[in-house]
Amino acid sequence: MDTGIDDALAVFSGVRPRLFGIAYRMLGSATEAEDIVQEAWLRWQHADRAAVLDPPAFLATTTTRLAINVLQSARARRETYIGPWLPEPVDTSADPTLGAERGEALGFAVLVMLERLTPTERAAYVLREAFAYDYAQICEIVQVSETAARQLVSRARKHLTGERRREVPHAEQRRLLTAFVSAAQTGDLAALERLFAEDVVSYSDGGGAVRASKFPVHGRLTVAKYVRAFHTHFWEGVAIDAAELNGQPAVLLSKEGTVFAALTVLASAGDTSPAIDQVLWMMNPAKLAAARPPSKNSAA
Repeated sequence: MDTGIDDALAVFSGVRPRLFGIAYRMLGSATEAEDIVQEAWLRWQHADRAAVLDPPAFLATTTTRLAINVLQSARARRETYIGPWLPEPVDTSADPTLGAERGEALGFAVLVMLERLTPTERAAYVLREAFAYDYAQICEIVQVSETAARQLVSRARKHLTGERRREVPHAEQRRLLTAFVSAAQTGDLAALERLFAEDVVSYSDGGGAVRASKFPVHGRLTVAKYVRAFHTHFWEGVAIDAAELNGQPAVLLSKEGTVFAALTVLASAGDTSPAIDQVLWMMNPAKLAAARPPSKNSAA
């Protein structure tokens, strides 16, 4: 038995959830994150491990730099993506913070906003806000000065803070999602309108692989009419299962045992009462594998 490889595997397995959490937040893709984690393992296998003083730091650095490289090429691919791009949903029922100290940079709205940052801004923000790395560590990982690392995080914070709305409690999000699904199933136009903010937007990510709106749908009445328009055929024979995706309430929609969509709503406090700002329909088949709980993933 190769005890060296066994020891290397033990070290790697101990930090694997953290590595996946870093890569996923960087890319918004569970598939690409898994590829990066696998590449980090290969590099760890072939590294001079005896010379590595801090294996977890080595692996986190390797993963982050690989993610930066992938993110640079991913941007070009997303510019040609068919329809709205949404993050690949991940099940977080067993690990609400996805390997991190905090659940920051995990929710769908934040991941979409992170797309507007540079790769190094995104890396610095993720490492600081989700994983609580100090600036000395961040500057080593992203290869900038400590002053520059602080500036990267500060710029990212300002950018995100300017676009965020007042979030509502988890239970209220679940209530609004349940109410939305009920109204959507029956095509209740008045009920849908009552749930929506005036400037609500519906995004459907089919990636060109399935039938879905290729453009965001805007406005309370327009979105309500849009949801009502397809209610008679969309929901027929659909099983609805509650889920926790990206740290927030969601539902998985399936037909004949096959999940075909992950659905969630994003809500904010509003002036008088909580209201739905965004409806997210994640329907690209290539993005749904990580949305299932681990037990169902392994059975698939």
